Amino acid sequence: MGVFLIWYSIYSSTPEERLKTWQYISQADIKWVILSVIMGITSHLSRAYRWKFLLEPMGYSIKLSNSFMAIMAGYLVNMGIPRSGEFLRGGTIATYERIPFKKAFGTIISERVIDSLMLLSIIAITLFFQSQDLFYYFEEKIANTFILLAIVIGSVVLGIVFLKVIRRSTNPILIKIRAFGDGILEGVKSISKIKQKSAFIFHTFLIWFLYVAMFYVIKFTVPETADLSIGPMLATFVAGSIAMTTTNGGIGAFPIATAAILFLFDVDKPAGEAFGWILWGSQTAINIVIGALSFLFLPILNRGK
Repeated sequence: MGVFLIWYSIYSSTPEERLKTWQYISQADIKWVILSVIMGITSHLSRAYRWKFLLEPMGYSIKLSNSFMAIMAGYLVNMGIPRSGEFLRGGTIATYERIPFKKAFGTIISERVIDSLMLLSIIAITLFFQSQDLFYYFEEKIANTFILLAIVIGSVVLGIVFLKVIRRSTNPILIKIRAFGDGILEGVKSISKIKQKSAFIFHTFLIWFLYVAMFYVIKFTVPETADLSIGPMLATFVAGSIAMTTTNGGIGAFPIATAAILFLFDVDKPAGEAFGWILWGSQTAINIVIGALSFLFLPILNRGK
């Protein structure tokens, strides 16, 4: 789907639009791209450090280097199979830090819950300032809101029924699944037992501040977006975040989504897509380079394990 969206983006544009998009990309001010990359790497380091606070209540202390490399390797794998990186991340820490996989994976689920709340908070703030533009975008570009709501409610109901069945079952396979689920639940509950709550909250806000900041500074690479205020950039951030979940690592979808929302703020399509490609390309380069190096150095730095 990502490859199709890239093809669609290119061939739905006129030769003049494609040339203009490439000119924007090739003439981008590199210092803002470098600053965005630095912010991106810093956010990943902060996430790696924050993970330590979730594992400590269960009696585990992990190396920051292993935590960081496990996260980056996971990001790289997510580009191949969405959400598989979370399993790789848990498996990596289970291998090199002697932590049961189900407990490590439980803490990753806790992280995802916290991150979802942060994203919802940003969406709420953005809706307050840019509600008309975002509602138009979701209605025209994403899907019918009622269909999405029905899918969510249906998934919750099925989940509740499955949990009731598995809790009462005496089937050996379901008993094993229940035991694995209990281990995950222990990892999830670690969030309520964090000893350094202030540090955990600080790093959570730091991660998301850096996400928005690395997004914001890229606006200075394209003349048409340089004068946009924080409101339009937050709206673009929300649209881009949604787009990242639709394909592997947002490939193809991210530039289209950012261009679509920027168009609502009088930024033409070539400039909007250039903005998306510059941001997506620079952050994806981080995941590819550091993720590949993590795969290389994890076994080297953990020879004894």
